[in-house]
Amino acid sequence: MTLRSVFKSWIDHYFSDEEAVILLVVLVLGFAAVILFGRMLAPFLTALVIAFLLQGAVSWLERRHMPHLLAVTLVFLGFIGMLLTLAFILMPLIWNQLVGLVQETPRMFASGQQLLDDLQERYPHLITPDQIQNWIAVAGREMTQFGQRALTLSLASLGNVLSLIIYLVLVPILVFFLLKDRETLVGFTLSLLPQKRTLMTRIWHEMDDQIANYVRGKFIEIIIVGTVSFLTFAFFGLPYSALLAVLVGFSVLVPYIGAAVATLPVAAVAGFHFGMTSEFAYVLIAYGIIQALDGNVLVPILFSEAVNLHPVSIIVAVLFFGGIWGFWGIFFAIPLATLLKALVYAWPRGIQQHKREEAAEALAEK
Repeated sequence: MTLRSVFKSWIDHYFSDEEAVILLVVLVLGFAAVILFGRMLAPFLTALVIAFLLQGAVSWLERRHMPHLLAVTLVFLGFIGMLLTLAFILMPLIWNQLVGLVQETPRMFASGQQLLDDLQERYPHLITPDQIQNWIAVAGREMTQFGQRALTLSLASLGNVLSLIIYLVLVPILVFFLLKDRETLVGFTLSLLPQKRTLMTRIWHEMDDQIANYVRGKFIEIIIVGTVSFLTFAFFGLPYSALLAVLVGFSVLVPYIGAAVATLPVAAVAGFHFGMTSEFAYVLIAYGIIQALDGNVLVPILFSEAVNLHPVSIIVAVLFFGGIWGFWGIFFAIPLATLLKALVYAWPRGIQQHKREEAAEALAEK
């Protein structure tokens, strides 16, 4: 079999139907628009994600015979309340703790250096003075780079005040109208697509519930894990509890890797504050229990409807989409990987099934 025949067979398998070609064009144009104009359309895309999250609450109220406009208004007011709480209560608290942590970093660095010296005295054959000096030099370079990045971020943020104001004004307005006029906007979008869209409809129905469940489930997981972590850290009297809890909460966005990365600052702050005492061990044990309950209890409950993906696929998706779109790429890495998997499985099956349906209709007409 020649390369030409193999390529022709592959084309016939995936693109023998006109709708398959149109679907490919729609996907390519959609990804290209996000990649090329993502920064420009960021407020709209942010509002679209938030509206997607809030639509479940609107639908729940409508199923209980509440008028659409009233349901949208109540959900939108709840969203504004959460936004104000985040802006005026949680963010100042996290910022103050971040400033305190940065100011206390030199003391933590000196404490770590003293710990290494003590370990070298206890185990002179395992840890040499040269190794300690190398570790200190590496840590010093990392701290210097971190300080430079923090300074650059703080200086750059001065010019982003206008962008922040635009976000705070535009995003809530867009969210309200996306919820209020959802049917009109969806109808307009569908009018731009071909009338013949059996394959698109089939793939969309396969993915709609799964993506919605994943996004809303991940949002709930962040809230639960962050809140439980904050209460646990505050119970043990761990400083910077809110900052560490936010870090642990957002670490669930990156499966496997996030938990390991979040462990380092939790262990560092606990070790600096408590020393090598029983309280330090209790904090790490409690943190380990939170991670175990999250992975073995909370995730199966929230994502029971999600498509099962191999861990390698998840990590590759996080690296790829996170490298393209940053935070939102990491957040949507698993839904996008699930979409690609559904396309791979549904595309040829959908084309073949569509052909069988057309043949059956033609035969019935005869």
